[in-house]
Amino acid sequence: MQFQRYGVYYTPHPGALADFGKSWLGWDPVAGQTVAHLAVESLPQKISEITATPRKYGLHGTIKPPFFLADDTDADGLAMCFEALCTTLAPVTLDGLFLTQLGNFIALKIDGDQTPLAELADTVVLELDPFRATPNEVELARRRKANLSTTQEALLAKWGYPYVMEEFRFHITLTGDLGRDVEATMEALDPHIAPLLPRPFKVESLTLVGETHDGMFHEIHRHALTGCSAAKAR
Repeated sequence: MQFQRYGVYYTPHPGALADFGKSWLGWDPVAGQTVAHLAVESLPQKISEITATPRKYGLHGTIKPPFFLADDTDADGLAMCFEALCTTLAPVTLDGLFLTQLGNFIALKIDGDQTPLAELADTVVLELDPFRATPNEVELARRRKANLSTTQEALLAKWGYPYVMEEFRFHITLTGDLGRDVEATMEALDPHIAPLLPRPFKVESLTLVGETHDGMFHEIHRHALTGCSAAKAR
């Protein structure tokens, strides 16, 4: 399978939360196929419309944002480096996840201190950066439409993405822009996802993903974190 971009995500291990993610979003990144949507009563919009934006990524939290490969690198080298890196990084344990509103969309966020996960993400961004192609002007202009702060602009210039390092905020996106329907959607969704949210929340593996030319992301390889400590890249 040919991929145009690559990234590193947290994705839930096979189980109830992963199954929920597939049926809620309608996409299974492991099998690389669409699946039937979950039946959720009282949604203010069709579930296919609510989940249209995050569907292509699958249920995930971004660790290293998607990037094109640099000219002097290849996918095999990236995969080898990713696996080697995972053997040096320790699993991370956090208090838990909770359902919340972010702007006009709904996501899962870290309950409590996210510092250990942020430090892990910093290391992954840093160590795999030699594989990242420098973004072109079109991509940079698209990012800048978000009215970036001075810090975010500097991060975009250095790392190709404005929300890494000190701007990293882990979240698992569940919807697109809901406008005025955020509260009603949360009320309908909460009974389905609340029993599945882990406490504590353990990040014990990372997933290398690839984007095909139709914009859908696929799992390439999940690797356990088997190191003793997470290096601090900040």
